[in-house]
Amino acid sequence: MTTKKPNIVIIMTDQQQARASARERFPLDTIPFMDSLAKQGIWFNKAYSSTPLCVPARISMLTGRYPSVHGVRANPTPRVNGIPRYHQDLFDVMHEHGYTTALIGKNHSHLTEKRTDHWFPFSHDAGYYYKLQKTEAEKKFDQWLHDLTQGISEEPTPFPLECQGPYRMVTDAESWVHEVKDNKPFFMWLSFAEPHSPYQVPEPYFSMFPAAILPPVLADRDSTQSKGFKWQFVSQLGRYALERYDEKLPRMRSSYYGMMRLIDDQVKRFANVLKNEGVLDNTIIFIVSDHGDFAGDYGLMRKGPEMPEDLIRIPFIVVGPGITPLSKPHPAHISITDIMPTICEIIDVSLPDGTQGRSLWPLLTGRKYPEKDFSSAYAEQGFGGLNYDWEDNPAFDRCCFPECIFDCLNEYTQCGIMRMLRKDKCKLVYDMQGRGQLYNLEKDPAELVNLFDNPEYTEIRYQMIEELLIQTLRAQDPLPLPGDPSSLKRGQYRRKSHPRNYWTETP
Repeated sequence: MTTKKPNIVIIMTDQQQARASARERFPLDTIPFMDSLAKQGIWFNKAYSSTPLCVPARISMLTGRYPSVHGVRANPTPRVNGIPRYHQDLFDVMHEHGYTTALIGKNHSHLTEKRTDHWFPFSHDAGYYYKLQKTEAEKKFDQWLHDLTQGISEEPTPFPLECQGPYRMVTDAESWVHEVKDNKPFFMWLSFAEPHSPYQVPEPYFSMFPAAILPPVLADRDSTQSKGFKWQFVSQLGRYALERYDEKLPRMRSSYYGMMRLIDDQVKRFANVLKNEGVLDNTIIFIVSDHGDFAGDYGLMRKGPEMPEDLIRIPFIVVGPGITPLSKPHPAHISITDIMPTICEIIDVSLPDGTQGRSLWPLLTGRKYPEKDFSSAYAEQGFGGLNYDWEDNPAFDRCCFPECIFDCLNEYTQCGIMRMLRKDKCKLVYDMQGRGQLYNLEKDPAELVNLFDNPEYTEIRYQMIEELLIQTLRAQDPLPLPGDPSSLKRGQYRRKSHPRNYWTETP
């Protein structure tokens, strides 16, 4: 039986830097196939995560809610006692409306196996912890990757491509699509654990982007001195935990870009699977990352301090039936929280109570949309409390663990409350102690010149602060709703809202 409902696939990478692609004029051709998909559909160069770390961002994608609202503001937040807070997530919605569902790859969210029809998990040590059917080579690779923890291999990975997590995931996806394609429409979260550390890759990817051709970084290690304690701490922490850090940095960058090309080849392979199974023309594909990676900028790898573009801006591509291609990036500012309400509109269902993201469907289909609603992007960071400083005698050994070498998302980099607004050429970052940062990204992409107190930017500063206040108010939790919203009885309140969660357009 052929269904008219489109299949939906979210392809997510972990820690992919948005600017590291040829379509963004990056000197290395890291993801040629995904770049070609962007030209067949729509891509955004002002797409932002809800927060620059894994678990809260992934839950934001699944629930359409910001971390301050769903309650998970740090990776180790326990998912118990009503956390995360939401009414329905994407898997609830898709199940309720006739879709068969799968998670293939990295979870790192509140999702559990019993809530999906198909479960094939992988993480940064591939399938080491999971009871999966494996070849002997796969078992040995998983052990090797587990022992590497989140470090770096200075030699090509001594196992064939077929052992890599992305390859095994696409193989599993192929089997599952073949099994379900003639039944219900399907919803798949294909979630690659790369190019997140450990930085390892087999040939030919290992030699594809050698140190000699690597482009210059946005800023060097010395720049962290002017960026403040959190930056200085994570810079020193990496060098405390990983021997020969600076010597290894070019190799980490080379492997990072090689991992991106490996993923790109597997996305191409997956697209061919959909084509060969006869479902590509009825499948809408979202390609996104949960957050970014420094990839050598500021003398750093991985993530940690604050909300720089390297970490908070994400790749975002949508392609498939009904999508109206654009020859250039869409001008709208969008959020990872917008994926959930967009998919709801695609399958023609109302937004679950408490959803905060907005539907992108008019933007994706070339129709009119309220441009003012998408004239800025908002994001969050921090789990509360006060900022640490060197006077607190921070301990490096508190942030070093055998399973990850060092934790860049530690108490020292994540404590506090920070909010970000991106609008036009500028970016505002503000924290709970009234510390403001204002950058002109066009002139200063590395965010090194803080213009917050510059008299020439006084008017822009006030405009940005006002817009940040508006976005912060809009990000307040609408749950619980007051009474039964469907009731017309006296004493019951109905909340007025736009069906797409727009603010400047009347329903």
